[in-house]
This record gives sequence, C-alpha cells and structure tokens, in this order.
Amino acid sequence: MDVTFFETQPYYPKNDIQGENSTQEYQFWDLESFKPGPNPSKLPGNNAPDGTVDSELENDILNMPIAWRKGVRSCTQHPIGNIISYDKLSPTFRAFTSSITEIQVPQNIQEAFKYPKWKAAVNKEVRALEKNGTWEITDLPRGKKPVGCKWIFTVKYKADGNVDRYKARLVAKGFTQSYGIDYQETFAPVAKLNTVRVLLSLAANLDWSLHQLDVKNAFLNGDLEEEVYMDIPVGLETTSNFNKVCRLRKSLYGLKQSPRAWFERFTKVVKGYGFVQCQSDHTLFVKQFPVIIVYVDDIILIGDHEEKIDLLKKLLTKEFEIKDLGNLKYFLGMEIARSKKGIAVSQRKYVLDLLNETRMLGCKPAETPMDTTVKLEESDGSAPVDKGRYQRLVRKLIYLSHTRPDIGFSVSVVSQFMNNPTKKHMTAVIRILRYLKMTPGKGLFFQRTTKKEIEIFSDADWAGSVTDRRSTSGYCSFVWGNLVTWRSKKQSVVARSSAEAEFRAMAQGICEGIWLNRLLEELRIPLKHPMVLYCDNQAAISIAKNPVHHDRTKHVEIDRHFIKEKIEEGVFKVSYTPTNCQTADILTKALARVNFEDLTEKLGMINIYNAA
Repeated sequence: MDVTFFETQPYYPKNDIQGENSTQEYQFWDLESFKPGPNPSKLPGNNAPDGTVDSELENDILNMPIAWRKGVRSCTQHPIGNIISYDKLSPTFRAFTSSITEIQVPQNIQEAFKYPKWKAAVNKEVRALEKNGTWEITDLPRGKKPVGCKWIFTVKYKADGNVDRYKARLVAKGFTQSYGIDYQETFAPVAKLNTVRVLLSLAANLDWSLHQLDVKNAFLNGDLEEEVYMDIPVGLETTSNFNKVCRLRKSLYGLKQSPRAWFERFTKVVKGYGFVQCQSDHTLFVKQFPVIIVYVDDIILIGDHEEKIDLLKKLLTKEFEIKDLGNLKYFLGMEIARSKKGIAVSQRKYVLDLLNETRMLGCKPAETPMDTTVKLEESDGSAPVDKGRYQRLVRKLIYLSHTRPDIGFSVSVVSQFMNNPTKKHMTAVIRILRYLKMTPGKGLFFQRTTKKEIEIFSDADWAGSVTDRRSTSGYCSFVWGNLVTWRSKKQSVVARSSAEAEFRAMAQGICEGIWLNRLLEELRIPLKHPMVLYCDNQAAISIAKNPVHHDRTKHVEIDRHFIKEKIEEGVFKVSYTPTNCQTADILTKALARVNFEDLTEKLGMINIYNAA
C-alpha cells in the first residue's frame, strides 16, 4: 500500500539551520539559499563528536550572512544519537531499519528522472499499464473533461530488510471526477488497525506465523464500467499524443471507484476458497486458520501452520500477481520486530522523519508529552499561527498515535483547536514533538501471558476542559493480556458530577468490549467470561449494579439501562480499581513524569531502541 499524506509541502519553511545544527528548539521563518544537509536520522544515529560538523555544512554556515550565522553552533547539545540506539537489534533487523532510514524518495517525476533506478521504475510501471490494457490514446470527445494524474514513489523491501525494488505508481487525480458521470458507488472497507493489534496479541500468545503479501497493481484488476478520460501522464508526452487523452479501460489508482472494484474482486476470490467474511471487520476473512486481513493491496496472513499459509499463497498467486514479502516487518509505517519474548511494534522511522521535517531533531527532549500546568482553550489571547501547517502536523500525530497510546490524550487535546490554532496551541504540539525526541522508538509490546480474557479500564476527568467544562473519557482494552485498543475523547455533553462522567466512560468501554468479543467469536478464539470492566469511581459502580439515585441519574437513563443489561446478562462484571492502578488515567489528563512512566509501563510499552 502506497500512502502519500500531504503531497510535498513541508510543515515549516525548510532550512537546515534548524535541527541538529541549531541552538534553538524551533523557528518558523524562511532562510534563503541554504542547501539541505545530510539526513540526521541516518543510522547508526548522529555520532559526531561534540563541536564537530561535516565540511559541507561548515562551508554553508560560513557562507551565510553574519546576522544569520551569529549564534549558530556546530552541534546541538541534544544529538539524536544520545536518544536512540540500534545495539540491541539483531543484525537482520538492524539492516532493515538502516535500509528504510537511508533511502530518500523523490517527490515528483522530475526528481525521479535524475536517478537511474527511479527512472527504470517509471518505465516498468508504464510497461505494466500498457500490457494490462489500462488505456487507449484517443481524442477527447466534446463535453467530456479529463481527470489529471501524478506519479507516486515508494520503496519495497525484502523479508531480510534489504531493498527489493524502487516502485513508481501512476495515480489518477480522482478529486476532479464528477459523481454520476465519472463514477457511482465508491465505498470500500480497509482493515481496522484495532483488528491488526488483536491479531498480533493472539499471534504472540499462540505462536502464530505472520506473513505479508503485496498485490502488484491491485487496482488494475478491477474493470471500469464508466467512461473516464485522463490526461497523458507527465513524462510520457510525445508529438504523436499531443492534445490527446487516455480513455481508461481498467480501474487505476486514484479513481474514486477503483478501491471498490478491487475489493469486490478480492472478496469474490477468497470466498471462492471457502473463507467467510467477518461482520466485525469486513476486511477480515476466516477459514479456521489461516486468517486473511487486507488493507487495500497489503495482505497479512496469520496461521498456525506454515504449510497452510504456503498453500494459500499459491492459490492467491493463481488469481493475482503477488509479491511475497515474507515475515511481517513493515506495515503501513509500523515496524514490527519479533523475538522469542514477543512482538514489538513501533513507528521509529515515522517519528524520526517527522522530527527531521519539522526541524526538531536537535530540540531539547521532554519527559512527558504535555505540561500538567497548561490548560488549553480556544480564545487564549495569543497570536494565531498558520492553520494549514498546524492541521497537517496534528494529523501526522493522530496517525502516530496508532502505536503510541502515551500521546493519545495530548493529541486529542491539540486536535480540538484545528480551526483557529494559536501560538499556545502550537507550543503544545511542539511539546509533543519534544517528547517524541525523547522516545522515538517506543511502541507496543505483545507477549505471551496466562490471561485468556478481555479487560477494559475506563476513566474520566470530570469538567477538565476550561473552555466548556466538558469531561474527557478514556478507556483501554486488553485481549489476552496485551493492549489492543484505546481512546481519549471529549464527552459530547457536560456532566453534572464525577460519577456521571465516569458512567459515560464506562458505557463507551463496554461498547468496545462487545465489539472485541464479537471479533474473537468470529475468529473462534476461546474466552473467559464475563469480561471485566475496571473503574475507580465507587458511585459509578454503585449506579451500574443497583437502581439507585434515580432522580440524579434519569438524564443518563439510556447508558444506565445499557450497562445494567450487560451486567445482568453476564457479559460484563464491573470491578473497582484504585486510582493509582487505573491504567486509563493516562488517557484523560496530563500527568507528572513518575505517574506517566508508571502507566506507560502498565500499557505494555517498551523501547527496543533505548540508548540507555
């Protein structure tokens, strides 16, 4: 799966006085004619001794105007090499992390043509499109409007971590299509990352194999029913096709209907093999074992027998052009390392790239993602900041939180100010980046445990928002002893008491538990019942178990009856846990360092790249 989030626009004006070679933590102005320096995230880390800098960068600094050069030191006081280490990795996985760190991907076709390997990748893609009969060159009919297209580039890796191939993909600009003319239905599901984490927990406990496949040119397998025309791709213009367009015969990446056409074809094929499509996640297909889960053209196979997985691979190869990527190592930006102790999942490269892009590699690290003394509000009197950059950065952090529950609350808070961000809001975002500098390799760890049940921790911070005094709900769920889902969310209404706020959080946690139970039932995984919900509010527990305080709870009757029903059915039991043992507390408020580190450990987070 190739994903490009925000084209080529940086979050901040590009200049390399920032980062590893700056005395400042961040800055937001443009500096002209400053050449890009070496990639600071290159393995094995920035090991340059204090007070040294490479000659090219030194010459750049000396050529700068004095006003800019003044105060620029040759090395940061906080080099990234002091934070992240690769010494604990196996040679194979170290080679893998090195390869995905060092390669720079071109942002457009002009950059790609400067390098033979990327140019060859473009030519290979064109040949595949022509062989498939994706289009035919023709004149544009009167009244028709062509869609645009662009090139996307990525790198594919082998199972041992070495580079497999440089890949170029032609993508249609589907946002220029018109509904009812160029396309009809478009919806196609993608795998829930919550489901992926559940499967990882089961794989760690049951010692299942994890394999990854990539379907080459997956969208080209779908037939295009509508009449769609596309511009000649950039780089392929000739005198013979001047003023002509491509009449598309096959679906193409970027078209609005392409994902649906591909998924319908894939579903039809795997159902023909006897697999059943799960209702808890429509991208999950079960036939006892192995299990298939698909995210567009990325496929994960999970099973208890290598022979069954190999047979399934052969069946899929008969229908599609499949690339076997071997053991699961890199999926949607998540790095997956496996050992006898368990499975570690992190987004180390994603964090380092984000720090590099925002010029924060040389910043002073922070021990927590949010200051406990800071309360953000919409109208704080500070100056506004660039709305687009703020939104793009927060969206990046939202995606990062899929493996980082430790930043779940702080990201939830800063995402509430996307419409009118101010300097104080940006400072809070920068604090998250400083924390990521401290822990770039931290992630989830799935290990074998003796537990065979679902546990939910729910909590609420009553009236925590200074803007509207709404509470924040937080819950985290564990399947067979490993964290699989979590959420930090501001409640939609004002709670009149802490018990009411906790009660609403309990209802959300129970809903999550019901979905997890349904998922495991479809996977035919045995579970210990009832599921357990842990809460640290005795009043909320009393309301859940007994019909008390009716006059004071009638405005939350739906939640009360829902929770009471699930308890009476034996689906859930509610248990008390002391506040200092409430794991979900980290998802409802900013915490001091000691409490924060204690709860991240209880969440099952580790840092296999820890330099200490």
